[in-house]
Amino acid sequence: SSARGVVLVMHQMGSHGPAYFKRTPADHKPFQPECQSNTLSDCPRDQLVNAYDNTIAYTDHFLDLALQWLKDRSERGANDTGLIYVSDHGESLSENGLYLHGVPYALAPSQQTRVPMVAWLSPAMQAREGISLDCLRQRAHHAMSHDHFFHTVLGLMDVQTSAHEPSLDAWLPCRSS
Repeated sequence: SSARGVVLVMHQMGSHGPAYFKRTPADHKPFQPECQSNTLSDCPRDQLVNAYDNTIAYTDHFLDLALQWLKDRSERGANDTGLIYVSDHGESLSENGLYLHGVPYALAPSQQTRVPMVAWLSPAMQAREGISLDCLRQRAHHAMSHDHFFHTVLGLMDVQTSAHEPSLDAWLPCRSS
């Protein structure tokens, strides 16, 4: 029943290479010229970066549409709505001769291991959870890993399970409830 809430998980191809040029529609390619090859080492670096940046711009567009949809639902009375976006990994675009991703974590360059996270919570969700936006903003530059994501979402949704490790709930210090 939707009275208990709905969780929607979306996965997109986003910025996964090597075919960056295939990840965006023709009308969403602000950076030109772009690499049009799967063999990334054959492309001039500026064209490779343009193709990758087009995927980032399109992801931004996609997130904007999702956020507007959630805000609309929130304004129409949907109780708790929120969006959390995090990339699964970064990409190397020829730095040190590396392309794509997949280098073992201990050896991987920061281009593969540092990824963005974006979050938006409706006023109702902020109020229910006692979330301090000022606290979240202050903590935005604290180091986190994907290990935190699962436990943060469990905490945010009030899921009671022995699998939840509060020490890995990145937003716990910003909740008053």
